[in-house]
Amino acid sequence: MSEQGRSEQGSAGRVIVALNFPAMEEALAFLERVPQVRYVKVGMELFYAAGTPLLARLKERGLKIFLDLKLHDIPNTVGRAMAVLARLGVDMLNVHAAGGREMMLRAKEGVEKGVLPGQKPPRLIAVTQLTSTDQRVLNDELGIPGTVEE
Repeated sequence: MSEQGRSEQGSAGRVIVALNFPAMEEALAFLERVPQVRYVKVGMELFYAAGTPLLARLKERGLKIFLDLKLHDIPNTVGRAMAVLARLGVDMLNVHAAGGREMMLRAKEGVEKGVLPGQKPPRLIAVTQLTSTDQRVLNDELGIPGTVEE
């Protein structure tokens, strides 16, 4: 394999492509047009519309899945929810860090408890700020001093 071929193959696994579609059919049709995609992000809208059948279809295609639900609730609720989500066989999950340290710890425990025997636990990450946060929202609504760039 050429050096360029190895590079392209390697980068395809590191790029996560957002499936920002309202329905499973649209997401799957998109994936037909970009067969080189190896890792996808499924957000709230698509997951709530298509649910676990979508995840099964994505796994059938051999895709890695980031289930981007940004859980943020009381610690015990997030922990129990993460235990359920960990059983789905996705590769990555997330919480919103604004839920605090205790919530994030419960999320981690939930993932560890929920993963099925022989299954690799999903990576768990925390979102600190939404990409839609602008300077006004940061300072005026959230009360955080400084600039978005900081």
